[in-house]
Amino acid sequence: MSQDIKKQTILVVDDSTENLDILDSILSTEYNINFATNGKTAIEISKKYMPDIILLDIIMPVMDGFEACKLLKKDPLTKNIPIIFVTAKEEDFDEAKGFELGAVDYITKPVSSIVVKARVKTQLALYDQKRELTRLVNERTKELNQTRLEIIRKLGVASEFKDNETGIHVVRMSKYCCEIAKAYGFNEDEAELLLNAAPMHDLGKIGIPDVVLQKPGKLNDEEWEIIKTHCDIGKRIIGEHKSELISTAKIVAYEHHEKWNGKGYPQGLVGEDIHIYARIVAVADVFDALTSLRPYKEAWSTKRAIKLVEEEAGSHFDPKVVEAFIKAMPEIIMIKNKYQ
Repeated sequence: MSQDIKKQTILVVDDSTENLDILDSILSTEYNINFATNGKTAIEISKKYMPDIILLDIIMPVMDGFEACKLLKKDPLTKNIPIIFVTAKEEDFDEAKGFELGAVDYITKPVSSIVVKARVKTQLALYDQKRELTRLVNERTKELNQTRLEIIRKLGVASEFKDNETGIHVVRMSKYCCEIAKAYGFNEDEAELLLNAAPMHDLGKIGIPDVVLQKPGKLNDEEWEIIKTHCDIGKRIIGEHKSELISTAKIVAYEHHEKWNGKGYPQGLVGEDIHIYARIVAVADVFDALTSLRPYKEAWSTKRAIKLVEEEAGSHFDPKVVEAFIKAMPEIIMIKNKYQ
């Protein structure tokens, strides 16, 4: 099926070879023409070659035009292809049904060359405009999403600046979360959502006084209570928003210090009452903190940190999340080595 790539493609569907020849003679000088003699074949060709428009007869064997139109519009791959019904004058054509199924226009037989060319040209122009508008909207949406993600990452880094000037903790920790989530059973989109929300887990540290947050020695009871307020501060900073990303970040910020046994803070949640996002972040956050050098401590070895996480399964951590953590260890080690 040799075609000129500069020309747009029309799929002509009719069980009459005479009608196919007529439409071919009218349109072939300006467009690439593909043919089908029934609705079933038309659907197969549409999925394979993605024509720019379909001229669809109604009365055909195997599958009629109405059924073919319905199935084409139901398929995400072909739903946007404009369809013009071609119907004989003597046929009882239900215009309302045709438009309801998703057709953009109809032409009656015997066809007029001028009418066919005009209708096809008009609908192709509209389709081109729609595709260009969709492209621009998608491009702009992608830019906005990237900007939003970058702001979230920057806020995550800002929250680390008081006690970890590189901000690299949030990079490692969020990537650990993504790998643990996938090992736990999350799909790619869900894991990426957590990857992008996790940097906000300690945003509330912004509201903790430096004299407490940067204290080199052991905190007293009063100072510890102040530190614990960072979860609530983070929740209030993030606030309410319909965005799935923002609402996920809020969950992570508020619940990541909860413990499986109910001895965490700020709510003392137990087991699966703690959101799965926060349960994953808890493991990733502790592992990275243990294996990182801080002014007040040496970095633990990976082996020692893994051992502690395993020992805390069922008390601090969700046992199933710990299993996922161990399963994802090869990827976690790669991340740890890459983002020193």
